[in-house]
Amino acid sequence: MPPEEKKLEEKEEDKKKSTKTKAKKSETKGMTKEDIITAIKSMTVMDLADLVKSLEDEFGVSAAPVAFGAVPAATPGQPSEAPPEEEKTEFTITLTSIGEKKIEVIKAVREVTDLGLKQAKDLVEAAPQVVKESISKEEAATIKEKLEAAGASVEIK
Repeated sequence: MPPEEKKLEEKEEDKKKSTKTKAKKSETKGMTKEDIITAIKSMTVMDLADLVKSLEDEFGVSAAPVAFGAVPAATPGQPSEAPPEEEKTEFTITLTSIGEKKIEVIKAVREVTDLGLKQAKDLVEAAPQVVKESISKEEAATIKEKLEAAGASVEIK
C-alpha cells in the first residue's frame, strides 16, 4: 500500500474514533442543565430538601451560606467578645477654664454660638460649662481651635 493511502486510512480511522468518543460522551452525559432544571422545578419542597441533603453527603459539602467577616457564635463556657464600639457622631464642647484673656474668650463664644453678650459673659464666668452639644466632629474641632486661640481650655466629649 502506498504511503498516501495509508495516511488516508489513518485519518478515516481517527475520524471514526472521535465520532465514537463524542457519541459515548453524549450517552454518558445523559441530562443537560435544562433537563436538570426542569426536573427540579417539578419537585416538591420535601423532595428538594432530600436532594440537597443527598448532594451534601455525596460531595462532602454544605449548602449553608458562607458569611465573610461574621463573628462566630460563642459556645457555652466561653466568654463572648464585646462588640466593637461604634464611632461617636455627636460631640459636646465644654469650656473648662477661661484663661487670662476673658474678653477674647467671650468674643469667641459669641462667634461659635448664637448667644448675646450677657449670656456669653455669664457662660464664660461660670466655667466649666457646656458651650455647644450634639455637633459633628469637624464642627467640634473648629470650635475647639477658636476657643483655644482665644486662650480658653476646652474639652470635647
